[in-house]
Amino acid sequence: MPNIYLTTFILAKPSVVFDLSRNIDLHQVSTKHTHETVISGRMSGLIELGESVTWRAKHFGFFQELTSKITEFDQPNSFTDEMVSGAFKSFQHVHKFQLINNGTNMIDIFSYISPLGILGKLADYLFLKKYMEELLMNRNATIKEYAENNQITL
Repeated sequence: MPNIYLTTFILAKPSVVFDLSRNIDLHQVSTKHTHETVISGRMSGLIELGESVTWRAKHFGFFQELTSKITEFDQPNSFTDEMVSGAFKSFQHVHKFQLINNGTNMIDIFSYISPLGILGKLADYLFLKKYMEELLMNRNATIKEYAENNQITL
């Protein structure tokens, strides 16, 4: 099971970064290049514990749908979303927010299992893990930009 661990320092309070990280509208801004849109569930605003969202996005030349649900929620310290249905066999994304000096260490722990057994493992090794890491880093850069420039409202 591949694991991606990222840490991003953001010069903003944990509560601000927490809210931006669960903002459906900002997520769509950060994934504009994949044409990601919400097609059901929580359609905009801040996703909450127990809520789910279904995304439609273009990855590797194909449109795909993925539904995730918020399964853990400790505002403003952490939340977890997990895949309900989609292209992966499973995934879990833990988001943590730690107060550091005058900012926040935003920590992503993304664990997933690819479908297709050995072919999925080969895809992980050749390109999928790097692709997922880049998606997360792009998302984090967008959150950082909005938080540090006080672009809270969308």
